[in-house]
Amino acid sequence: MSLTLKSVLLGMMVLFMAGCNTVGGAGKDIQRGGEAIEDAADR
Repeated sequence: MSLTLKSVLLGMMVLFMAGCNTVGGAGKDIQRGGEAIEDAADR
């Protein structure tokens, strides 16, 4: 496997992993927002 191909694959893996963490973080933020709305509605 050439160095260029290895570099491209490594770059793609890094971007993929960063994207997963970003989506996961957004999901947690949305969940917290929903919980805050539920708490406000219960008052």
